[in-house]
Amino acid sequence: MERITELGPGEIFVFGSNASGAHGAGAARTAHERFGAVWGEGHGLHGRSYAIDTMSGFDALRDEAATFRAFAGEHPELTFLLTPVGCGIAGYTAREVAPLFADSPPNVRLPDEFAAVVGPDEG
Repeated sequence: MERITELGPGEIFVFGSNASGAHGAGAARTAHERFGAVWGEGHGLHGRSYAIDTMSGFDALRDEAATFRAFAGEHPELTFLLTPVGCGIAGYTAREVAPLFADSPPNVRLPDEFAAVVGPDEG
């Protein structure tokens, strides 16, 4: 998946955030500037974006990923474009993070980095 700068109908930009929702750089900044992410909200759906806290430790990231997968499963009418959350400023590798999204529902599009780890038929 290339860098996302526009969304089609029903698409949601999924990005890594911090718990305080300071969307100052990377995909978080893009989410804030282009897709309705709300400053001060570091979790969940806002506008056409979905924030996953990647900065509060790996256990928190695991919980956030599970919450996201459940949310995506409850909203099959939407397509979630997952960015390589946790693999930027948070410092994790795709090999560490991708398995957290391996059993995502079919309306979640994994980034290439994650698909390379978990396989193209996942997520």
